[in-house]
Amino acid sequence: MVTARAAATFEPVGRSASAARSFVRDALLGWGLPEIVDDAVVLVSELVTNAVVHAGTAAEVCCLREEETVRIEVTDHHPERGLPSFADVPVTASERYADPDGEGGRGLLMCSALAERWGVEYSAGRKTVWFRLALPAHTTGTRYAVPATPGSELPSSAGPVHVAVVQLDDDGRVLAWNPDAEALFQHPADSVLGRPWADLAVWPQGPGTGLGLGLAATLRLARWEGSYGLRHADGRTVEVYGLQVRIRDTEGIPSTLCLLVLEPDRAVLRSPARALPGDKPDPTGSRLDLLAGPTATDDLDTLLQRTVERARDLLDGDAAYLLLTTDDETEFEVRAATGLSSGHRHHSRFPVDTGNRYDSARLPSVHEDLATRPTGLPVLSDSGMRSLLTVPLKVEGRLIGSLGIATAVPGRYDNEDALRLQFAADRVALAIESTRLTELERLRRGSLSFLVEASDLLAGTLEHEQTLALMAQMAVPTLASWCAVYTNGDHGAPASLAFVLHEDEDRIDPLRDLLDKTAAPDSGPTHGARFWAAPAEAARAGGLTENPELSGLLGETVVLPLAARNRVIGLLALGVPAGVRFRQEILELAEDLSRRAALALDNSRLYSERTATSQALQRSLLPPDLPEIPGVEVDVYYQAAGEGNEVGGDFYDLFTIREGTYGFAIGDVCGTGPEAASVTGLARHSLRLLAREGLDAPQVLSRLNAAILDEGSRSRFLTLLYGELTPRADGSTELSMVCAGHPLPLRLRTDGQVDRAATPQPLLGVMEELDLTAEHLVLAPGEVLLCVTDGVTERREGRRMLGDDGLAEVLTGCTGLTAGAVALRVQRAVERFAPEPPSDDMAILTLRVPTQRQG
Repeated sequence: MVTARAAATFEPVGRSASAARSFVRDALLGWGLPEIVDDAVVLVSELVTNAVVHAGTAAEVCCLREEETVRIEVTDHHPERGLPSFADVPVTASERYADPDGEGGRGLLMCSALAERWGVEYSAGRKTVWFRLALPAHTTGTRYAVPATPGSELPSSAGPVHVAVVQLDDDGRVLAWNPDAEALFQHPADSVLGRPWADLAVWPQGPGTGLGLGLAATLRLARWEGSYGLRHADGRTVEVYGLQVRIRDTEGIPSTLCLLVLEPDRAVLRSPARALPGDKPDPTGSRLDLLAGPTATDDLDTLLQRTVERARDLLDGDAAYLLLTTDDETEFEVRAATGLSSGHRHHSRFPVDTGNRYDSARLPSVHEDLATRPTGLPVLSDSGMRSLLTVPLKVEGRLIGSLGIATAVPGRYDNEDALRLQFAADRVALAIESTRLTELERLRRGSLSFLVEASDLLAGTLEHEQTLALMAQMAVPTLASWCAVYTNGDHGAPASLAFVLHEDEDRIDPLRDLLDKTAAPDSGPTHGARFWAAPAEAARAGGLTENPELSGLLGETVVLPLAARNRVIGLLALGVPAGVRFRQEILELAEDLSRRAALALDNSRLYSERTATSQALQRSLLPPDLPEIPGVEVDVYYQAAGEGNEVGGDFYDLFTIREGTYGFAIGDVCGTGPEAASVTGLARHSLRLLAREGLDAPQVLSRLNAAILDEGSRSRFLTLLYGELTPRADGSTELSMVCAGHPLPLRLRTDGQVDRAATPQPLLGVMEELDLTAEHLVLAPGEVLLCVTDGVTERREGRRMLGDDGLAEVLTGCTGLTAGAVALRVQRAVERFAPEPPSDDMAILTLRVPTQRQG
């Protein structure tokens, strides 16, 4: 007959075998069967591995407790897998038999060796492997025994002792209410069934009551006992003593069983170790309470440290430690310790399952002499401790940690100490888990906030050096005490040290000197952190370990790849001081940061390359130097639209045509950016070539128009002001110009009058046949010719535009200024016209004939 049942389904993923082991272990321990746990876990592990790894299907695990055995079934959905082959069956006898040296069938071979009975059942699309383990024989006897007690200390009662039995469902509602409960509290069963227990129970408030937990949280504990109040039918509160136990029915549904007596009768339920004197008195005068004093704290480290110190003091130990499991519950991490040397580092890790069934961290353990039989726990290595007492920390049957108390005296602890400490650990485990979940949520939120801020900062710059600095500043001191960034060279060149930062500025230079002497780490894989011991080894090899500037500097060091666009472009090295280790959540956060930083670094590299290309193009398209023209002042201002792209559609040029005659040009190609720059190059170089061939201004522009049209789909129309100037002996300058669709040049006379110096003619790159005419002008001494592109005249603020009239007004105030001062005043007027930066290319060319000095 089946007396209890537990079942679970595990998906076909790598962690399912571990999860199945934990499920079976917790189920059997919950049924009070620790003797068969190890055999059952080994068999289930192999069978689930066969299902999820080799068969590639989900695995269903079902544990059935029977009167004399436990039956465990593992079902998968791949019935074609072979049976195990045995020595008396030829391998070639059937394809149904598995290879005895292969992975398949190993679980069945182990079943035949460990289980009392086993078998395989097939159905449509399913295969079930089952095995039975015999339950150990139980000897009838007394679980608790205490010495005789004087009559004055025996519990007394005025009449029959009523023991109320109340069962609550998982939501805290009343499922069962026995007649003794009706007699004690005068509530008929039909009036309380289905009601919330919180309506009847008066839960104590304040420190030290109910673990400092509420009623709902206490009901989820594996076991609890204590005093509280219950509402009587007449409205008064009755003081009761209660014992509650968390149980699970045959369907696996949890509930809580409460036994209640009146407070004067509490000895009926109160545990002997708590209520009655024994051979070994409790030094605290009561059951161990690791939560005495204020417990309201959101700081997990503070709670854990307070717990180990109190546990050590209550059990008169020399040292204590507390371990918490990692997220996957496969490793312990040292989170608090007292009485141990500093060499036993916090946050060091080691496996939960040591492989020794007598050192299981899932059960209370008493180690009488560690010198005779060491535990193998790294936290106690070379500590000098002889006696050790360990108990598991569990919440709802799930292992969350382990608490250990040790002394330097052998044989100090016994089973009674283990039970007392286990009871205290059960009480503190829920508080620890609640605080840990709060800390994890706080860390999760903090991590998200940190990554959002890092992403914003890294996205806010495209400067390579600034990106390197931001990467380091994000990492220090949030993730590590120091950081170094390496960038990979081109064509397989080794990585080079690009940036170093330490939280102590005085240590940056010594750290950089050490890293310069250390070979750069290999690029390695494209993801994941790996430890790097080279800096510490270089310090030892160079005799620098005693250097005060490096004292305590080098502890654990990790390297993370900076991978972007499927290649490693650099490395991020993070280090902490000696004696400190990286926590897993910090390494995971560092990996997230490295991915974001790598993309930002690669973007800055690409931007730098594009900027360098644009600057090279600019140098090729703009005149390298302006020639000095006797008797004429010349000044130019140029600004291209687009950040980092310094060459646009606007251009200018000033060059020598022949001795005494010079050509000048200012133009605007349709559009901006590299496409416009290509036409700019064609125009500027064609102007020089054609003018030096002896062609006049209309002929030069006609030939240029034909060259632009020959570009076909790549052509752009072009507005251009082109002219030739010749200084004369009388101090004036003669000009011949053609204004092909370009903003008209303005002439500033010496009396402040401004007028147009040319008339508009057709632009270039649109029509094949052009009728262009040269216009002649003579600039007298003191007069200025201002030539601009439409980026000046079309400067806007909302609906307002600077325009030709606005430009003429600005030029009117420039009388008597040099050519450079005129260009500067026009440029400032354009920028101040609107608060936004200019959105179009802008070029300003000023020609001024200086006034001749008298005498």
